[in-house]
Amino acid sequence: MKFFSQSFLYDDNWPIVSLAYFLRYPNPYASHVLSCDVISREQTPTGTLLTTRLILKRGNLPRWFPKQFVSRAESWLVEESEVDPYGKIVKCRTRNLDNVKVMRVEELVEFRQTEESKTLQHTEVRITSGFGWGLTKRIETYGITKFKQNIQRSREGVHLILGLIRQSRLQPMAIGHGPFPGLPHHTPTSDCSKEAHKESQAASLSASTTGAWSRVRNWFYPQRS
Repeated sequence: MKFFSQSFLYDDNWPIVSLAYFLRYPNPYASHVLSCDVISREQTPTGTLLTTRLILKRGNLPRWFPKQFVSRAESWLVEESEVDPYGKIVKCRTRNLDNVKVMRVEELVEFRQTEESKTLQHTEVRITSGFGWGLTKRIETYGITKFKQNIQRSREGVHLILGLIRQSRLQPMAIGHGPFPGLPHHTPTSDCSKEAHKESQAASLSASTTGAWSRVRNWFYPQRS
């Protein structure tokens, strides 16, 4: 088994970062994500919001891996999350559903609001392989290396959505509060195309301002009776 963990501090407050995290697909930093669908959502008696999403991702097999054992370089993942609006905590668990004998990936992500009204993200991943054939350690090492390479791109995607939320004034519409003046504008820091960044800014977010996300705004700013 290979294990990796990392923490990161966002300057934005917890409701905004949490919203951006759940709105992160699609974005130009996640072109490998082919689809993302909500398959269940419910409110618990304690007031938390449970959501399950099904995600399809495309990947690339390493050249040294025997191609006859995996029919296609795509994988279904299930994402299970819990939003606690009172404790200001988001917990999210993602795991792959297929090719689990070749490589099983389990990612745990947690967002917590700090005393300074910033947001701390802590990420853990466990990668295990039961493939055998003398390739177990090599597969696990490959998986953890790819995860480390992709975690920065994932964060860039969240930052991009944060910027789009501010620019499009989605923030007050989705959460029910006025704009937050003075928040810094984020620009890409990786080698991703600036043109893709501009196109994403110009893309319509109307689908995100209605439907599911307008229905969950009360969980980010709950009203106690």
